[in-house]
Amino acid sequence: METIPIEALIPQRDPVLMVDELLEASDDAATTSLTVRDDNFFLDEEGKLAETGLIEHIAQSASALAGYRALRSGAKEAPVGYIGEVKKFRCFRRPAQGEVLHTEIRQGAEVGGVAIVDGKVEVGGELVAQTQLKIYVKPD
Repeated sequence: METIPIEALIPQRDPVLMVDELLEASDDAATTSLTVRDDNFFLDEEGKLAETGLIEHIAQSASALAGYRALRSGAKEAPVGYIGEVKKFRCFRRPAQGEVLHTEIRQGAEVGGVAIVDGKVEVGGELVAQTQLKIYVKPD
């Protein structure tokens, strides 16, 4: 897979950019990474990523997949999406500053611009969070 700058795949920018790299992508799945840095917007006073940061990271990982698919099909820019629902969120532990997140995204059904996305986040092979999101993708 060719390397595409993450800023070309997702509309988010610093200080809330929550994906470093799209590692793999197919039609309905992707893997991303994020290193939790000391300047992360979602880092709490304990130096750990807040649960909301994990959800945002999963959503932006789904956005990276959507951006990859859109650019591959000839779009000029990545689509904009909005989280419509967070379902079955489980946080087993909050990643700490310096840890590297590897996130797998699987897109399920899409109806009327709303996609069902399953995401799981691992650190060093350990499952730290998982959820299902409904994401509304704004039409062009």
